Amino acid sequence: MTAYLIETIRDDNGTLLVTCPAFPEVTTFGADEHEAIVNAISAIEEAIAARIHDGDPLPRPAAAAPKRHGMLWAKLPLLSSLKVELVTAMRDAGVTRAELARRLGWHREQVDRLFRLDHASRVDQIEAAFAELGRSVDVQTRRSRHGA
Repeated sequence: MTAYLIETIRDDNGTLLVTCPAFPEVTTFGADEHEAIVNAISAIEEAIAARIHDGDPLPRPAAAAPKRHGMLWAKLPLLSSLKVELVTAMRDAGVTRAELARRLGWHREQVDRLFRLDHASRVDQIEAAFAELGRSVDVQTRRSRHGA
């Protein structure tokens, strides 16, 4: 799970003002807790996309911690989570996009799309990129607290 803690504060007009300590540039709002989380996820994805584009480091996701007053989790969608992990793995390995493209035998644009959060990359391509970095992808499911 790739998630970031968000802070909500009741605004004077009844909405929730949302910020994210890991991304100081993120400020959004929501009419209720659900909308606040949905809007926070979108704003965090935009912040991540901007940092990837600019070559800036990404903050590490939040570690599991008890819910504090005014703090909620903004859990990224699976594909965005994989892309964040891929960026982190590349930085940890000291591998550039050009080097990854060479290792995979792909055109640079094919690799660049792996890092665009607005592109629906294929999971097999993401797995291939991780494999070139000496990593594998594991999937785990668990019951949703909203479950059926």
